[in-house]
Amino acid sequence: MAKVLRDIIEIDEALCDGCGECISACAEGALEIVDGKARLKGEILCDGAGACIGHCPTGALKVIKRESEAYDEVAVQQHLGTAPQNVASVSRTPAGPILTTAGAGGGMGHGHGCPGSALRQFGPRPAASSAIEPAADNSAALRERPSRLAQWPVQLMLIPPHAPFLQDANLLITADCVPFAFADFHDRFLRERALLVGCPKLDDLQHYLEKLTAIFRQNHLHAVEVVKMEVPCCSGIAQAAVMARREAGSSFPMTITTIGVQGEILETCRV
Repeated sequence: MAKVLRDIIEIDEALCDGCGECISACAEGALEIVDGKARLKGEILCDGAGACIGHCPTGALKVIKRESEAYDEVAVQQHLGTAPQNVASVSRTPAGPILTTAGAGGGMGHGHGCPGSALRQFGPRPAASSAIEPAADNSAALRERPSRLAQWPVQLMLIPPHAPFLQDANLLITADCVPFAFADFHDRFLRERALLVGCPKLDDLQHYLEKLTAIFRQNHLHAVEVVKMEVPCCSGIAQAAVMARREAGSSFPMTITTIGVQGEILETCRV
């Protein structure tokens, strides 16, 4: 493909801390985190507008003019869509393009610019009450218990170290299988805590270490609990947390809790 002289993003790896803020800010989904650093997925995906620059807390991003492959809007639409052959329209929003599909399912697809990745912090939730209450027809009706989730997003890969809900927090770091295995996860572990979720088997463990080190270094934390499954691969998330505390020079108390595959608490220890 012929190259043209145009504006394109440049990333200073020495300044990039891998926080991922630029990823959610890029409407074209042109950026990704690789080995703890932001990278361009492809020159044709970057429009050179620089919307990501204002979201970078370290100043690692800038727009430069150089020869590169031309920006390709069609390639961007295909990159963002889950079923590009069924794309009916692309609606541009401040948070990024939303692709409406015209396939049999009639669903929606979206990319990294989706507003769902924006940081949010919630207020106090109502206290839990009885799980069962009578319905109007005197039959038993299951009453929904209030969620204890206090922020969004929850995935460790998406949360920047400077997220406001991390400061002065009691932090819960959990393997992503735990809430499915442990029935009382919200009230036993999540109540009044900031949450980080990850899978050490499927994600980049080195990036976990770097991200947790930055979080521990940049925030005052009262205490951290790591909750993992009993399966051997799950121990990586606890190891990353312990090593990150050491690398950050932090001294907050840390607890590691292990959950069995049948949902029981097997062990809780202070480290």
